[in-house]
Amino acid sequence: MEAVHVERLDHLGLLASVIKDLGLIAMIDARLVPNPQEEITPGEAVAGMLLNGLGFSNRPLSLTPQFFANKPLDLLLREGLRAEMFNRFKLGRTLTEVHAYGCDLLFSELALAVCLQEGIDLRCNHLDTTSFALTGDSVPEADEQAMTITHGYAKDHRPDLKQAVLELMVSQDGGVPFVSKSWDGNVSDTQIFQERAEALLATFQRSPTPRYLVADAKLYNEDNAANLRQLGFITRIPNTLKLVSQVITQALTGDTWQCLDDTTRYQRVELCRDGMAQRWLVVSSQAALERAEASVNKARQREHAVIAKQLLHLQAQRFETPEAAQAAFTALATRWTYHQVAGSSVIEHKHYARQGRPTPTTPITSSDWQMQAQVRLDHTKITYDQQHKACFVVGTNIAAEQLRDAAEVPTAYAQPQRTQRLKLLLACHVKGDHRDRAEEPHRFQQLRIGVHSGFACGAACQNG
Repeated sequence: MEAVHVERLDHLGLLASVIKDLGLIAMIDARLVPNPQEEITPGEAVAGMLLNGLGFSNRPLSLTPQFFANKPLDLLLREGLRAEMFNRFKLGRTLTEVHAYGCDLLFSELALAVCLQEGIDLRCNHLDTTSFALTGDSVPEADEQAMTITHGYAKDHRPDLKQAVLELMVSQDGGVPFVSKSWDGNVSDTQIFQERAEALLATFQRSPTPRYLVADAKLYNEDNAANLRQLGFITRIPNTLKLVSQVITQALTGDTWQCLDDTTRYQRVELCRDGMAQRWLVVSSQAALERAEASVNKARQREHAVIAKQLLHLQAQRFETPEAAQAAFTALATRWTYHQVAGSSVIEHKHYARQGRPTPTTPITSSDWQMQAQVRLDHTKITYDQQHKACFVVGTNIAAEQLRDAAEVPTAYAQPQRTQRLKLLLACHVKGDHRDRAEEPHRFQQLRIGVHSGFACGAACQNG
């Protein structure tokens, strides 16, 4: 009886078709020259890691041959390939070649080629960072250019672990990543954004079509103003600026709101700051209002508990004069945000010359004064803070005639970013490849290439 051999194609056929349509293998082989003595080329090895990463991502990279044991490699890549060819030695040598060529350089070249081939619109470029907590003892890196895995601000809420910081730029059209760079674990977003803005000056100026940088509030600072004057930017204005609070207050008292959609509205303010004309948009949405209401309610409840303790201790005190009692109460009330005084009274406690029940003629030796007060909610302040916290300011220096429509600025900033989706994919690799020394700086950079290239291929497929 003839044996039956079953192979599973699953969703990998779609990804393999995209890899072939984009010519990804040929582009990699043109940069990483294949060794004629090896059975598979560097491009085929990277393609194998892409297929493995999107189908077996929670296992070490060294187990790639197990993944391909029941896969039709002749259909996915080419005839003559066998699962054992994708062993850890070949994949390790390929990753070493990638590192020698430059992980960030290779990724950018491949991603930009994909964007050009597929007609991805690079008008709005979203810049963001994220951090990856790594476990294990990292081996000291001999390469002085390598990043440092160390403690820093933990965006994934693991301050006990060392981390690496990843910078990523994606297109608004489909969220295709095309710029990626690894940074030391303790580098701030302000420094990353400032250096990226400097690097983009020449690129944006040479571009035949307008290109704009979209980022969060860390992009907008005085040290980066010189770069921003030469770039078209869309960014959130930091709430730490006093002018932001003034602009929001002015918007809330005005009646010139414009609707972006059924739940979002905005109001435009023209101004000049840091030597450049800017257009600030005060944006408010129903979702932000709900979050603000929940935040203010929690703060109000915490304040109410604090006030109850303060009044309890205040009423237990005795003061020499009514003025002293009133002053102590006023000092407390001035620190309240969401409560106000509902009523207060000063009670006199007399001390007599002798013990026992006093008579009308018993002499009074001294008097102490006790403060009693009641509070109530300040609904006006609560409503104001809820509306104020539901607003944020988006700024741009792009001239109005260069915009496609009036809503392009708030729409571009509000466009969901894909950095976190990429982080989940890379996190699976880092977690699964701890036995492949993923905690080492150069190995972390190498593993990024496969994950990001796979996501770029998937995004290009989605857009195509």
